[in-house]
Formats: sequence, structure tokens, C-alpha cells
Amino acid sequence: MTAVHVTVWDDRNGGGADTPALFVHNIFTWGDDPEYGFAGQRPLAADRRLLLMDRRGYGDSPDTARSDFEVDAEDVVGLLGTGAHLVGHGNGGVVALLAATRRPDLVRSLTLIQPSAFTTATDRPLVAALLARVRGLTPTVADDATPERFLRESTKSVGLPVPEPTPRRLRAVSTSMRERPIWEAEIPLAAIRGAGVPVLVVCGTWEDAPAAYREHVGLPLIEVAESLTDSLGARLVRMPGYYPHTQRPADVNAVLREFWGSVTGVS
Repeated sequence: MTAVHVTVWDDRNGGGADTPALFVHNIFTWGDDPEYGFAGQRPLAADRRLLLMDRRGYGDSPDTARSDFEVDAEDVVGLLGTGAHLVGHGNGGVVALLAATRRPDLVRSLTLIQPSAFTTATDRPLVAALLARVRGLTPTVADDATPERFLRESTKSVGLPVPEPTPRRLRAVSTSMRERPIWEAEIPLAAIRGAGVPVLVVCGTWEDAPAAYREHVGLPLIEVAESLTDSLGARLVRMPGYYPHTQRPADVNAVLREFWGSVTGVS
């Protein structure tokens, strides 16, 4: 049995679609977090059951010594049941990709919101430059770094507002500080492509993002989105902003509804 907590939203009142949707969150957050998570997708529960997992060490899931995308992927597989639409954001997109490579038969569709799957786009110049920088770093956090300091410096350094350092947020940050580096992820995209899994990629345009955040994070993420679109034969949707599902939830929800509805033979 899967060892993670799952928030379940179901507002169908006896109607709606049969196939659930499973959401996998990024760092610093948890499933139903309104700041960085999927709280803005609650209206989709009027159409189908939504499953918002908390990865290990996040939200209401148990602690973990080290967050690991391979372990998270196994947790996702355990939550797919007989089949689900799968949605992943950021590092959660890496987890969703890995889960889809393991059990593509259970993934009715795959949506990737700005996935941090940099190792799938090493031929892109900005991604290659980013990987060259981070692979030369020791993937550890300074001994004197507290979650409060890490949260503050990680956001302020790229011009982002600092979220309120609640105990729940700081626990998420503490787990993020110990995540296995995503540049170690090996993602066999051929397994997804060969299975014919329908794929949607959602990416912000980043033109209004803080300059440092756009340069160091946004532009490489755009290259990843474009590369995955090509590699997986996906549909790419670009939206103004840099955090689509929280900044433009109604637009993302409309795209998800349309995409899920377009998957042949799946309700």
C-alpha cells in the first residue's frame, strides 16, 4: 500500500467522468497548497475525482531522510489504480514522467506543467549550460542553512516574494533541501512515446517574471518544454506568466478539461 497522503476532491454529485486525475507537486509545497500547489484546480472536481498526493516529506505524508524522484514515481504508480490522468509540475513533472515510463498502460494522459526534466533536453543550449553549472556543485546544503534562511534566499535571490514561513511550509522546504538532484534523473522517453500516451505540456512565457528568475530558471524550462513537445509528440500550450496553474488557474483548468475530453475512449 502506498505510504503517502492523498487529498481527494470529488464534487460530481453522482455525475461526471469516471477517470480520476492524479496531481504531483513541485518543491517547497504540497498537493493542495494555494501558494505553489494545486488549490486552483479545485473546480475540476466538479467533473471528476481529483487526487492530490503529498510526496514523502511534504504536506501530510510521512517524513523521509531524502526525497527521491524514483521512490516518488513508485508511489505514483501505486496511486494510478486502474488508470488515471496524470499531472506533474516542476520536479513533480519528473516524477510523473518516470511513473509513466514504468506503467504507461495506467496513464490515460500525461500533463507536464513546466517540468524540471532537464536531462531530457541536454541538446538545448540553455539547458546544457544550466546542467554544466549545477553538475559542478556539491548537491548538499551548507551546515548553517536553516529552512527559514533557505526559503528566504531561494526566493529573494531571483526576485520572488518570500512565502510566509509557516511550520508546514518550512517542513516542505526542509525536505526540498534534501531532494535528490534532478539532474541525476534518467527518463526513458521511448517508453511513453511507444505506448502512445497522450501528452500535454503547459509552459509560461515568462516575460513578466523577475529578470534573474527568468534568466536562470525560466528560459531553460521553456527549452525543456519545447524539447519534450518534440520528443513525445505532445501538444504545447504557452500561457502568460511563470506559474501557470496558480497565476492563471481558470485558463489551465480549461485546457485540462479540453485535453482530458479529447482523449479517445476515456471519460
